[in-house]
Parts: sequence; structure tokens; C-alpha cells
Amino acid sequence: MLIQCGALPLTLAILYLMASFRLPTDYLTLAVVQGLLAALITWKLALAAWWRAIQLLFPLALLTTLALQLPSWLFGAGFLLLLGWYWSTFRTQVPYYPSGPAVWDAVRQLLPADKPPRVVDIGSGLGGFTLYMARVRPDAEAIGIELAPLPWLYSWLRARLTGSRARFMRGDYENLDFRQFDLVFAYLSPAAMPGLWRKASAEMAAGSMLVSYEFVIEERTPDSIIRATAGENPLYIWYF
Repeated sequence: MLIQCGALPLTLAILYLMASFRLPTDYLTLAVVQGLLAALITWKLALAAWWRAIQLLFPLALLTTLALQLPSWLFGAGFLLLLGWYWSTFRTQVPYYPSGPAVWDAVRQLLPADKPPRVVDIGSGLGGFTLYMARVRPDAEAIGIELAPLPWLYSWLRARLTGSRARFMRGDYENLDFRQFDLVFAYLSPAAMPGLWRKASAEMAAGSMLVSYEFVIEERTPDSIIRATAGENPLYIWYF
């Protein structure tokens, strides 16, 4: 939105020049010029390529929405849906990242076979990892913790409706005591890794392990790196 606001004065200046030469200056022209300038600013700022597409299409999408004359309650419902899904992503900088069955099984093979393990997925999303662990290791205590209300509710309902032993908590993993777990699984974001390491290094018990999918902790070299399949991102493992 800031980029769109920054492009607006340039758009108005260009439209003024176009009007001076009696060129068309309708709403569609405004949207196209605004989108092109915003995309150019995004490119100059070296932001990710997908941001350029968003900035380019945003004015056209806004113009289309106004033309459709949609009822106002739809926008409120959309806002509530996105709020429930992403919640405090602006603070945690951890969007929804789903992992897959190949990754879950690779982590399953790391669990100790000689005792019932306690496993937690921090940022459990829709609950796939936790439900899988509860299914393939019936002796395990599989827990997922999720801050966003809608993903947590969905995973909680999945567990109840399928009779799974998986347990889902709604909350911030920062308030969870890592000492009680044999394995902590994380699929977060680069921004969250320094804080995760501070917490793990202070709390995790001897013999436990921290497993991060895709994102590495810069503060300490991983003790092991594995891949679920040849095409998968790595799993980074730290032993305590």
C-alpha cells in the first residue's frame, strides 16, 4: 500500500500531461498507469518478483471490485476470514507454510524406538504433521500448537472427528516449555530462527532434538542435515 501511495503523485502528473495532449484519461488508464508505476518502484526496490505482479494488478483489481458493486458485508467477512487465518503474522513473521508426508515420515524415523516419545509441532497449521505422528506412533504423545484461530480450530476438529490421539493447543510456542519434549519440529521462517534458537538452547533437555524444515539456524551449525526426498528442502537437526 505504501508503494501504491508513493506512485500516486507520479500517476497524477502523467495523467495531467496526457490530458494536456488530449489523450484518454479514464479510470482504466488511471489504473494501468498506477499499476505500471507501482511495479516499477517495486522493481527498483529489488523486492521479490511476485510483489511486482501484485503492485501491477492491484489498481485493476480495485477498479473491477468497484465496478461489480459488491455488498459491503463481503469485505467485512473477507477481513475476518483473513484475520482468523493469519492472525499475528505481522508480529511473528511466520506465514502459513505446509509441509508434506515425505517430510513427516523422515522426522518419524528420527524418533527413539525404545520409549514413548513426546513430539511437538510449533506452528502446527492444519495439523497434518501432528495427526500423522499420532497415527504412525500410537505410543507417542503428539502435540501441535498454533496461534492463528482458524487453522487451530480446523486441526482440533480433525482430531476430534477422526478419533485421533493428537492434541492441539491454541497459543504461542514462546509460552511452551521445551523441556518436556523429545523432539521439537519447526517449519517457521528465517525471521523466527534466532528467537527459536535462544529458546531451544535455554530449555531443551539432554537427549532431545530440534528439527527445522527448510530454514537453518545461523547461530549454530546443524549436527545433521537430511532430505526426505531428492527434491525436498533439507531438514536441519540439532541434538542436545
